[in-house]
Amino acid sequence: MSFFQAETLRVDQEPDGSAVLWLDVPGRAVNVLNQQVFADLDAALNHITAEQAITLLIIRSAKAGGFLAGADLQQFTHIQTAADASALSEMGQTHFARVASLRVPVIAVIHGPCLGGGLELALACDIRIAADTASFAAPEIRLGWIGGSGQSALLAHNIGPSNAALMVLSGDPVDAATALQWRLVSEVVPGAELAGRARTLAETIAGRAPIAAQTAKLNLRAAYQMPLADAISYERHLQTICFATQDAAEGRAAFAARRAPNFQGR
Repeated sequence: MSFFQAETLRVDQEPDGSAVLWLDVPGRAVNVLNQQVFADLDAALNHITAEQAITLLIIRSAKAGGFLAGADLQQFTHIQTAADASALSEMGQTHFARVASLRVPVIAVIHGPCLGGGLELALACDIRIAADTASFAAPEIRLGWIGGSGQSALLAHNIGPSNAALMVLSGDPVDAATALQWRLVSEVVPGAELAGRARTLAETIAGRAPIAAQTAKLNLRAAYQMPLADAISYERHLQTICFATQDAAEGRAAFAARRAPNFQGR
């Protein structure tokens, strides 16, 4: 069921509580980032945030050509000064931070090229799964600049400083098998199986207790943003919150009765 429609993307809401944000920039074989995409993404995230029934978000491309090939260089030719570049970086940082801070888990489902700003968007997601046709690159250095929306820091956090340096300093793409080896993605599946695997994973996570899933996401973010002792303490507080919910009581009752739990997000 269509939940939100814009010029460059749409959001469908599934019966299991998950939503799918489809990137579909008109007139392009592969999606690119431009001001219209950012505006549409902002509006879509507003709707997703306001809809409490959504328990998970998938971000993927509606185009056979690939996921997202970075900035629309034709549109950004007006960038001539440091102030222009700073504004562009701030635009990306703001929108990708919104994706990362959504209360619900976010899964990037990637096929074909995932480059530059597309890589930054994927890194803002909690889980990344890819088709064996996917490729990943930080190509900005080939054009004389570097990524500006958290690319280097997020790559270093996810794949380690040496692998991050290899990507950022060379600008060369890595294939899906390498991305899996480096833990840039969690899974790689044949392209024909990607949609099915994404749906199975979405149904699994959407079927968990919503409050527990949301607090687990907060906890995982804290695990690498806080000092270790603080993150462990934070986890204890989050667990205490979860134990006080009706869903936790339902989970215990269902376990005792040997039946499937019926979580309500309360």
